[in-house]
Order: sequence, then C-alpha cells, then structure tokens
Amino acid sequence: MYNKSFKFLSQKMDKGEIINLLKSIYEHSRWVPERLLSENINEIKTKEQLQLMMQKIVNNSSEKEKLNLIKAHPELGKKLKKQEKLTKFSEEEQKSAGLDQCSQEEFEILTKLNNEYRLKFEFPFIIAVRGLSKNQIIDNMKKRVNNSKSEEFDTAINEIHKIAKLRIKDLPY
Repeated sequence: MYNKSFKFLSQKMDKGEIINLLKSIYEHSRWVPERLLSENINEIKTKEQLQLMMQKIVNNSSEKEKLNLIKAHPELGKKLKKQEKLTKFSEEEQKSAGLDQCSQEEFEILTKLNNEYRLKFEFPFIIAVRGLSKNQIIDNMKKRVNNSKSEEFDTAINEIHKIAKLRIKDLPY
C-alpha cells in the first residue's frame, strides 16, 4: 500500500504537474524530475525514497550536467529583489538565514567573496543556508575559497543534495 502522501506521484497528477512540483527541488533543473519519471516511481512510498532516487539521478549524471546544476543556483546575499533566478525555495532559504537583511558592510563582504569564489571556481558558492547565520555563511565562504576546484565541485553537489533533502521534506504531500 502506498504512503498516502506519495500517491500523487502515480495517481493524482499527470507528468507535467509532477515535473512542475519537483523542478525546483534541484534549482531550475527540470531534467531531474523528468528522469525520475522514467524510473519506476510507483516504488516511491516516502519522502526519503523520493530524495534518494533524485539524488541518485544527479550522482549518475554527467559532469557537464552537474556543473549546469551548480550554475543554476543563485549567488548568496545578492539583493533578493534583483535576482530573477530565485525560486520560491531559494528566496525563503536566503531570508531564513537573514541574507535579505544584510548591512551595507555585510553585503559588500558577500559580494567580494562571491566574486572571488566565482572567479576561482567558475560557479557560484553553494551551501545549505537553512539553520545558518550570515556570519556562519561568510566564515564558510572564507574557508572554502581556499579549496581546490575539484573539492568545491564535490562540496557544491553535496550541499545541493542537502538543500534538496530539506525542500523535499517541506513538500505539502
């Protein structure tokens, strides 16, 4: 018997509705739920199974697809109203960390660190911000900018999985 919260995957919604619901779990990357639909989604009974299946899809994707997934994420601390790329999830997550309430000095620090990070790695700094303070985020940026590109690529994917897990947990089903 299905967990009632996941009946929608096979019975209540058509494929387009499922893709629209899940496309923001992995920031602007509808290819993840599209591939999910090619799997046997009838086996998914819990949010944890959904998360693990989507994570496996990402882990089995090409390096180019992973890089595009990383690049689909917005920079942290940019003025939220100026970022058209923000999903509802990203906006709420950044607000929860206080990134919408940065002082001018904090904004300048984040901008400098974002620019330094992007220049070195050619993709945005990614961290699951939920539960972190602005200072914790800034401290992480300062430390991680010293990592190698391969370390940061792997860290970014792991952080994206953490973000996805939290977003799936918040699904209303």
